[in-house]
Amino acid sequence: MAVSVDLIDALKRCLRAQNMTYRELAARIRMSEAAVKRMFSRRAMSLQRLEQVCDVLDVGLAELSAEAARGRKAMAQLNEAQEQALVDEPTLLLALFLTLNRWREQDVMGHFGFTPAQWTGLLVKLDRLGIIELMPGNRGRALTARNFRWRADGPMERYFRHTLLTDYFADPFDGEQDALLLLSGSLSIDGVKQLRQRLEEVAREFDALLARDATLSAEERVGVSLVLAQKPWLLQLFNPYRRSRGG
Repeated sequence: MAVSVDLIDALKRCLRAQNMTYRELAARIRMSEAAVKRMFSRRAMSLQRLEQVCDVLDVGLAELSAEAARGRKAMAQLNEAQEQALVDEPTLLLALFLTLNRWREQDVMGHFGFTPAQWTGLLVKLDRLGIIELMPGNRGRALTARNFRWRADGPMERYFRHTLLTDYFADPFDGEQDALLLLSGSLSIDGVKQLRQRLEEVAREFDALLARDATLSAEERVGVSLVLAQKPWLLQLFNPYRRSRGG
C-alpha cells in the first residue's frame, strides 16, 4: 500500500524538527543513505516503511496525520506571553521539558510527584498556550523545534540570569558527567567571530544528540544543560585598577 505525498512531506518535517539526517535514519532502518534519499525525493514509501520511520522518530500515525493536515513548521522561538507563562508556573516549564524529551506518562508518574489529573492539566495548559498539541492517549506533540532558542532578553532569559544562574552554579562541577571550563583571554575581532561559530557548532551538535537519543527510555537518559556564552568582559573587581580613557 502506497503512502500519500502529504504524509511523506510531514515525515520530512518531523525529521528536520528532530535534526535527524538521512544518513542517521538510514542506519536506524538498515537502508543505504542513497535509498533513503531516493525514497523521500520520489515521495514513494510503503506503509511498512512508514511505520519503521515513525518508530525511529517516536511519532504515532495519528500525530503524523495531524501534522500532514496542518502542514506548518515547528516554532523556532516562543512569543513573549508563552515564555512568561512558563516563568510564572515552574511545573509548566517542567512539563514542557518532559514533553520535548518524549517522556511517556508512566515515566512521568514514576519519577515525579504528579497525579494523572495534574499531569493532564499541565498538558492542557501547554496546548491552550499553543506550545504543544494534546494528542490521544495523553501524549503531547511539541509545536516547537526540539531545542528551540529562548528570546534574547525575553522572560526566560531574564529569569535565568536573575534566578536560575545562581542555582546552576551552586554546586561544584566535580561529577563524572560534569564539566566547567573558565577561560579568559584577548582575541582579535576575527578570532572572536571564529569562536562564536564554534559555539554555534557545539549547539547544533547538542541538538543532533538530543534527536539521536530521543527514543531511549527515561532510565537510559540523564538531563543535561549547557551554558554557552561569549562576550567582551573584564571582572568588575579589576575596575579600580583601570586607567580612565580620558586620562
